[in-house]
Amino acid sequence: MGCRAGPDGELSDAKGHLDARGHLDAWGQLHTWGQLHAWSQLMAGESSIPVPDGPEPVEPVVLSGTFGPGALLTPANGVTVARLLVTPLLLALILKRGPSWEVWAVWTVLAGTDGVDGWVARRQGATRSGAFLDPLADKVLVLGALAALVARGDLWWVPATLIAVREVGMSFYRSYAGRRGISVPATGLAKLKTWAQDVAIALALIPWAAHHRWLAGDVLWLAVALTMWTGGQYVLAARRPAPFPP
Repeated sequence: MGCRAGPDGELSDAKGHLDARGHLDAWGQLHTWGQLHAWSQLMAGESSIPVPDGPEPVEPVVLSGTFGPGALLTPANGVTVARLLVTPLLLALILKRGPSWEVWAVWTVLAGTDGVDGWVARRQGATRSGAFLDPLADKVLVLGALAALVARGDLWWVPATLIAVREVGMSFYRSYAGRRGISVPATGLAKLKTWAQDVAIALALIPWAAHHRWLAGDVLWLAVALTMWTGGQYVLAARRPAPFPP
C-alpha cells in the first residue's frame, strides 16, 4: 500500500534540491575563480606550476648533397664554366708569348682547378650537367694547349694528334654509353694519364725547359702510352658481358 508525502515532505525535498543546486553553483564558481586566479598568476609570472618553455629543439638534419642530379646552376659548374671561359685567353698567350712564367702560371691555375670543381661537386651533390661539363672543360684545355704548342713548333704533332684522336673518340663513346644508361667512371690510370698530359704541357711552357724540348717530349710520349692503354681498357670493359645479378 503506497504512502503519499505530506506538505512537509514536499517542502523538505524541495529544500534538499535547492541546497544541492546551491552547492553545485558554489563549487562551479569556486572552480572558475580558481582557474582565473591561476591564469592571472601565470601571466604575472608568480605561479609555481612548472610550465614547459616549448617544444624541445630539434637538431638540423645535414644533407649530404645540396643539389639534385638535374641541377644546373651549381658552384661546381661555375668553376668549370670559368675554366672554359679562361681557356681561350691561355691559348692566345701561348701563341703570342710562347714559353714564359706568366703563361706557365695561367696554365697551372687552370689545370689545378680541375680538382676543385670535382671536390665541390662531391660535397654539394653530383649533377648530370657537371658530369658532362667537367670532362669537356678538361679536353678543351688540354687539346687546345697541345694545338697551340704544336702550332708554335714547341711540340711534335704526332703524339699530340694521337692524344687528340683518343680523347675525342672517348668523348663520343661516353655520350653513346650515357644515352644507354651506362656509366663510364674514370680509372686510376686515366687520372695518371691526365696528370702526365698536364706535366708535359707545363714543361713545354717553362722558359728553362724550352731549351730542352726532349724533356717535354718524353713526358708527352708517356702520356700517349697511358692514353692508349686506358682507352683499350674502356673498350675491353665495354665488350665484356655484364655479370648476372646475385
